[in-house]
Parts: sequence; structure tokens; C-alpha cells
Amino acid sequence: MARTTLRIVIRLFLTLASAAPVYAQNHAQPPARVLGQASSNQATASQAPPSSSADISQIESEALVWLQNLIRINTTNPPGNELVAAKYLAGVLDQEGIHSETFESTPGRGFLVARLSANSMPDPSRALLLMAHLDVVGVDKTKWTTDPFGAVIQGNYLYGRGAIDDKGMLATNLAVFVALKRSGVRLNRDVIFFTESDEEAGGTAGMKFAVEKHWDKIAAGYALNEGGQVVLKNGKTQYIGVQASEKVMQNVDVIATGTSGHASIPRKDNPVAHLAAAIAKIAAYETPVQFNSVTRAFFDGLAATEDEDTGKWIRALGSPDRGDHAARWVSDANPTWNAMLRDTISPTMLQAGIRQNVIPSEARGVLNIRLLPGNQLDPLIAKLQQLVNDPQVRFETETAGGESAPSSSLTSDLYTSIIHTAGRTFPGAPVLPYMSTFTTDSWPLRMRNVQAYGLLPFPLTDEDVARMHADNERIPVDSFRKGVEFLYGIVTDFAVAK
Repeated sequence: MARTTLRIVIRLFLTLASAAPVYAQNHAQPPARVLGQASSNQATASQAPPSSSADISQIESEALVWLQNLIRINTTNPPGNELVAAKYLAGVLDQEGIHSETFESTPGRGFLVARLSANSMPDPSRALLLMAHLDVVGVDKTKWTTDPFGAVIQGNYLYGRGAIDDKGMLATNLAVFVALKRSGVRLNRDVIFFTESDEEAGGTAGMKFAVEKHWDKIAAGYALNEGGQVVLKNGKTQYIGVQASEKVMQNVDVIATGTSGHASIPRKDNPVAHLAAAIAKIAAYETPVQFNSVTRAFFDGLAATEDEDTGKWIRALGSPDRGDHAARWVSDANPTWNAMLRDTISPTMLQAGIRQNVIPSEARGVLNIRLLPGNQLDPLIAKLQQLVNDPQVRFETETAGGESAPSSSLTSDLYTSIIHTAGRTFPGAPVLPYMSTFTTDSWPLRMRNVQAYGLLPFPLTDEDVARMHADNERIPVDSFRKGVEFLYGIVTDFAVAK
């Protein structure tokens, strides 16, 4: 009996010992940098994207480091020098076994592109373009509390020029693109990673160069870009605004002329005084309210997310008896809403004089005009000329900042994927079509029938958004991580074979 028991114990011990390596192999954690990696003979594993919180958390952490490194590469436009950042991106992609190409438009500027192919025969009409720009606007370092190119994290915020506009989006696109490659998923369409120069100054050295000279590299049926917003209010996501349209930028010079002379002898034709009077009249002028299909759908959906009083006036915007008063109330309540309702005119620059004691012969100002899609500039200039009513003042149009492009579809498969993913990521928050008051690089794509959508995927408060192009630009670290999760969910829903 004792011998039998001993033999059983020994046999059990040997069985457990031989099984231990197999158990360890099957239950070991993958290396920290690997996201759902599958070998070539793991066919079933490659049919679905990684979904564990550990995988998502890992790529979010890496993306945060990539964002910090991108911020530390100063790509202020001008001069840009964006290809330095593109070289960094190429290095990251190369480490992941992803081939990329860089195209130079002018010395130090251009774009980078990489592709994950669904099959050997590309179908541009189905491809998805993940895009962001490399350049940032300038800074006044004396007004910042941290180094604007230091990428410092303080109090759950990452500070730095481009943290939101647009290197945050760029790092998120990179994270999603790398995650797709690591996971070994089977794509149902090509996914293209694209980042370009010169967005902050018109796109001649970036987007326009890419579209006009290398369209074959970025041709796609769908695109995700900046331009939308995930609105955070009182600690909750209020709504997800998806940019389907954008206003058109035009810059117009206001020029006053007169007789120069000694400042000790005042003159009634002093151009400085005439320019000041003209600018004052223009700044006080408000263009009429106009709706389009995107803004009407936006305000219709927005009313349900606001408090009772605000919602009441938003719903009254289209009413024949209270519409005018409602427009004034809504415009006063939120400057962005005001800008969505009408063409806007902002005086931005003034220039006059060579010495303190000399009356100049000319004074100049600049008007930054944002037109609703489809509106023309000439009728507005004629109205301003009539308003100013001064023969000493004339208007000259600078080079156009963009073109009026058709809106993207609100019924496409990609828009549907955004709605589905938003419902899982931000339960209860509606998706609203959005017309951005600013210009993005999406309009050249829309001109080529690409269904382009703007979606800054990070939950941000109005105060966070107000720091774009301003001092102490920053992004909440938690919001950045959530944005990576959100965008990854959209892309896998849309581009991964079920």
C-alpha cells in the first residue's frame, strides 16, 4: 500500500514538472512593447484586433512619449523645418518594420507617408487616410510658465506647443497605425499614415504639394484629420463634434492713404485716423445669420445637450418670430456658436508710420475673414466699402487661403463607425456634425471627393481648447490616453475585417 502510494506521488510530481514549462509558455506576458503580436501560424489570433486593457494602456504610454519627443522638435512655421520631425517618425516606423517615404517640397519641408496594405491590389476608393500636420505656430516664451518645447508634465497636463494642435493628433495616429501593425489584424482596406508640412501657413509646402504632385501616394476614399472636438463640460462628455465642413479663410488688406507731413501740423486726411475709423466701423459690423445643412443639424442636436434656457433659445433659432432675438442670445452666449452662424471679420494687424513726429502717407490693416462654405468674398467687400464710405480707404484681397469644398457625407460607413465607437467610448454623448470656424487641410481632399472628417479625439474643456495658438498650450494626460483609445476603436471598427 505504501509503495503504491509512493509510486502515485512520484508519477504526479513528474507530470506536474513536465507541464510547468507549457503552462508558463501559454500564460507568460508578452514583451512590454508588443501589442497582440501573432506568429504566422496563428491564423485565428490574427482575425481580431487586440482588445485587452493592458494592450491599450501600453500603446497609450508609448504614444505619450512619442508626443513629448515630437514637441521637443521645434517645427515653428515659419520656417518649419518639419522634415526633422518626419525623420523621427520614420525611425519609429522603421523599428516596427513599417516602410515609409518622405517627399521634399522645399529644403527641409514636405511630407511623410506610410501604408498598411489590405491586399496586393490597392483600392484607393476604400483606403483610409490618417493625417496630421507637423508644423506649429510661434510662441512668446516670456508668456509661458514652462518651456514651450520642453514637453513638461505638470499636474496631469502635458505642456508644449503643438500638444493639441496638431502633434497630439499626430502621435495618436502613429499609435493607432503601429497598433494595427503589431496586432497582425486582417485589414479590409488600406490604412495610410500621412503627415505634412505648412498647414499653419496655407499648405503650399505640404498639403497642396502632396495633392498636386503625389496624389497616388495618399489617394483615399476616407480621411480622419483634426477639426472636430470631444466637448468636456462639468466633468462629463457633452457631445462629440465631427467636422464635416469648414469655413473658408480670406485675408483682406484695408489701406488708407493721405498726405504725409510734419506731425506738428495736424491734417484732416491723416491716413492713420481714417484707417482707425474704418476699422472701428468694420469691427462693429455683424453679418446676417445663415444656416447650412451641417450647422442646422449641429444646433438641432446641441439643444438637447444644453440647460433648459440655452436649449430653448437654440431651438428658437429658426423660428420666424423669435429667430433674430435667439440669434443674438446664442451669439452672446458662445463666440464659437456666433462664428458658426455667419461670415466673420476680425481685424488682426495694423501698420503705419516711420517716426513718431511724421504723419505717414499710408496706413494699413489686415482683416481675417472666414466665409461660410459657398459664400463669395466680393459681395462682402462691397458691403464693407459701403459701410466705411471713405474715398481714402480701399480694400485689396490677398492670396486666397482655401476654397469652398462640399461637405462630407453624414451617412458614410466611416461616419457610422464614429457613431458606433463613440457610443461605446462615451456612453450617452451624442455625435453631432460640425462645421469648424477655422480652416484645415481637409478641404483639398473634399475637393477630390474624399469623405474627410475632423475628429480631435481628446475630451477637452473650452478652457483647454482656448490654449491652442495661445500661451501655455497643454493637453490633459488622461484625455490624451482616452483619445488614443477612441481613435483606435474607430479605425478598427472601420478598417479591420470582421
